[in-house]
Amino acid sequence: MFEELSTLGTKMLKKAFGGGDVKVLWTSPKEIAHGDATTTVALELSKKLGTKPRAIAEVLAKELSHHSSIEKVEIAGAGYVNVWLKPSALITELHRSRAACTARVPKKTARPVIVEYSQPNIAKPLGVHHLLSTVIGQAIANLHEHAGQNVIRWNYLGDWGTQFGKLAVALEKWGKGKKPRDFAIDELLALYVKFHDEAEKDPTLEDQARKTFRALEQGDPHLRNFREDIVAVTKGSLGALYGRLHVNFDLDLGESFYEDKMDAILEEGKRKEVFETGEGGALIVRFPEETGMPPYMVQKSDGATLYSTRDLAQMRYRIDTYNPEGIYIVTDIAQKLHFEQLMETCRMLGWKLPDFENVLVGRMRFADKKMSTRKGNILKLEEVLDEAVRRADTIIADRGDSIQTDDPKELSEMMGIGAVVYGILSQNRKMDLVFDWDKMLSFEGNSAPYLQYTHARAKSVLRKSDQQDFSFPKEIKALTEKERVVIGTLLQFQSVLDDALETHMPHKLANFLYQLSQDYNAFYNGEPILQADQAEERALRLALTSLTATVLKTGAELLTLRVPERM
Repeated sequence: MFEELSTLGTKMLKKAFGGGDVKVLWTSPKEIAHGDATTTVALELSKKLGTKPRAIAEVLAKELSHHSSIEKVEIAGAGYVNVWLKPSALITELHRSRAACTARVPKKTARPVIVEYSQPNIAKPLGVHHLLSTVIGQAIANLHEHAGQNVIRWNYLGDWGTQFGKLAVALEKWGKGKKPRDFAIDELLALYVKFHDEAEKDPTLEDQARKTFRALEQGDPHLRNFREDIVAVTKGSLGALYGRLHVNFDLDLGESFYEDKMDAILEEGKRKEVFETGEGGALIVRFPEETGMPPYMVQKSDGATLYSTRDLAQMRYRIDTYNPEGIYIVTDIAQKLHFEQLMETCRMLGWKLPDFENVLVGRMRFADKKMSTRKGNILKLEEVLDEAVRRADTIIADRGDSIQTDDPKELSEMMGIGAVVYGILSQNRKMDLVFDWDKMLSFEGNSAPYLQYTHARAKSVLRKSDQQDFSFPKEIKALTEKERVVIGTLLQFQSVLDDALETHMPHKLANFLYQLSQDYNAFYNGEPILQADQAEERALRLALTSLTATVLKTGAELLTLRVPERM
């Protein structure tokens, strides 16, 4: 309907005021007193035409007032045009919101999009800071899939590099003869921390670690088996946490996968004179001065490869193997320069690239200190989730019979983990996040438990109705203000999904769900639903309740959250 009104208004204004760049765009007013939709086109067009905006608004309003779906048109202020749609037209539009709850089916021949996220290092437990890339990346992948795209969810594991040399040295010196597979992930972290503590006293340990990793690169069978064991221990730990977070991957090919694919990249770069010899014999890329970027090392002076070498091999592999439509890599802001250098190197090599975005997220830090795996002051994700669930347990116990659930344990898991995850997804991903227990685990206001409670409340109303069909009535004579508010918010669902997908900003969906929850609760408290005076009113309000529950559930699951039937 709004697209139709946009087309009609654009055509009419061009006819009335001549050609040119004219387009009528509608937005949802912040207040219901300003209608179901508003446009500022008259204000914008007046500057180009040298005509008073109100004169332009009057022409547009007159034309729109004759439209069969419009109940009222009003000019406000200097030239805002506000419209109210007839109830039947609004209900027709709501079918689009219901359709938006169903994922589109991708074409079998469609090129995939690759979304890479999480990217933990092997032999270290997930820290709470890993949540940023992990859940934001999962939400972005979910949005792409819901929109009907073939999605490859990719976890690029840090399963290669000098860290294995450090761990091998630590295991030999302080591992007490235990086999690598017998270590828990926390014990491996403790060995890694001990290595760095001891290396501050004995710098030769760093040289030993580099030599050990070099031997690993050269194929030492004992070290190869050691690495495989460490990877297996880590993946077991990761799988349990990812399951609790409703995070999943199609591939977990890490850095080691590109071991035999880097020589070809190095040879190509030298042949095309993109890679040149730098200080000490290292291979580097020098970028044009106008880029302002420093040189990019792709091979160390001792012949060892780097993260950059493996990323170039990965980019080449993904392009050749999948011919993707897009590659979106979710990392924190510290990786910004690396990916700028990576993409410029790819362009200098003459590679044909898909759509690419380094989806940047802010840093997470403690209020009083920095997180560092080397120092051991990492806040483990498992501990945070367990604490969140314990706090949810307490709330459920304190509220007694006011909490309705057949499975308190499942509900506390849903509430606790949801609170932590929503604390991240509800804020702009580009902003830094200071970890604060009370704020992160809040169950009030703009929080996952509030969304979960609203969904459960709506489902409770539907159960009490003893109905199975919640279709909208065919004839609706009038709408109350609170009904219009809920309808207006529901109508925004598809555009919010589109916006969150296009910008890779999941917080836009989270904010929408919070607004919908507020509007529905105001509607619930202000209008009788099951006890409505007329059958038409009851049917309409139950249909709005049903659609609200469906939209909340759909949106929450796109954000990796789960909502209960009872609460």
